[in-house]
Amino acid sequence: MNFEGYRRPDGKAGTRNHVLVIPSVGCSQGCAQAVAQGMKGVIYLPNIFGCGQIGQDRDVVKRTLVGFGTNPNVAAVLIIGNGCEQLTTEEIAKEIAPTGKRVESLVIQDVGGTKKTVALGKRMVREMVHDAAKLGREPISVGELILGTECGGSDYSSGLASNPAVGVASDMLVGEGGTVILSETAEIVGAEQLLAKRARTPRVGKQILKAVEWWEKAAIAGGQNLRDGNPAPGNIAGGITTLEEKSLGCIYKAGTSTIEEVITYGSCPTRKGLVYMDTPAHDIEQLTGMVAGGSQIVVFTTGRGSPAGSPIAPVIKITANRGTFLHMRDNMDMDVSKILEGKASVSQAGKRIFEEIVKVASGRLTKAEKCLQRDFAIFKVNPDI
Repeated sequence: MNFEGYRRPDGKAGTRNHVLVIPSVGCSQGCAQAVAQGMKGVIYLPNIFGCGQIGQDRDVVKRTLVGFGTNPNVAAVLIIGNGCEQLTTEEIAKEIAPTGKRVESLVIQDVGGTKKTVALGKRMVREMVHDAAKLGREPISVGELILGTECGGSDYSSGLASNPAVGVASDMLVGEGGTVILSETAEIVGAEQLLAKRARTPRVGKQILKAVEWWEKAAIAGGQNLRDGNPAPGNIAGGITTLEEKSLGCIYKAGTSTIEEVITYGSCPTRKGLVYMDTPAHDIEQLTGMVAGGSQIVVFTTGRGSPAGSPIAPVIKITANRGTFLHMRDNMDMDVSKILEGKASVSQAGKRIFEEIVKVASGRLTKAEKCLQRDFAIFKVNPDI
């Protein structure tokens, strides 16, 4: 089966054709926003990091910014820095360049201030948009898709219906040769043993268990308990009673496929099939991590409702709560509540989701895209530094 996508110089395929403006540091964010403002087809990342960071945090920020630049949904990139930051525009550009897409850099201190930088930046991205518009969609195998899966604002219907339906769609994509990312380590606590049993090798299984152990130890080291924040008040109001119950519902998104590998936050899968990305439970941070890892499209289940979206990847919002679908029509793309009403099977709903994935990958806009919901947040490994 094919979708209609954009073929990039490095051979990868995108579902969108954005020109991306990346501020390499928080103090160049204003310029990046000004460059993108009013320019159709141009997106900027609201990045606040890039200065005064060391070790793992610096690595994560760099990996995430580079990952957005290399994502095949992006046709060309402009990176704007200030000039005295630790994470330089040159360092980021060097990592994106091998994709073959156009990458340009501007440094505010070198150009001579905000106004000059914005004016020059607009000229550059105008050329990029013109070039990107020359590229048309073409038939591409759905096996080239990397699907991110996420659940947020969950209620009783998530684990009972929408997540299992996404699991069916996930299995269908894997069956077509595609890749599916499962994440949210802090929300598989209590279900990690079940996932570990599905690992391709004992080593992969141990990596899953180790990831959960890290999050639990990190919470304890800070004098906290993961269960103090999960389930959230909204989850409890929606009928979820414990973190373990939430976790058992969460992992349904992964379907029944074998877990091929475990990857770090913002890293690209190296194997086809189902992979696990170690991310926090924060919806926007994990969404950002999966897109940085190459996801060209995301499915997001929500029982209580969520407007979340991504700057460069379409996010399909799915609910099995009929009331939420009707109340939040601006945000919800799909209603699979007929599962709970006994009017549709999980398999039937899963097939509908798979078909919607193909349509959105081929250009159909999601509600998050129509609402210009472009959320971006990078996970900070060491919050006290």
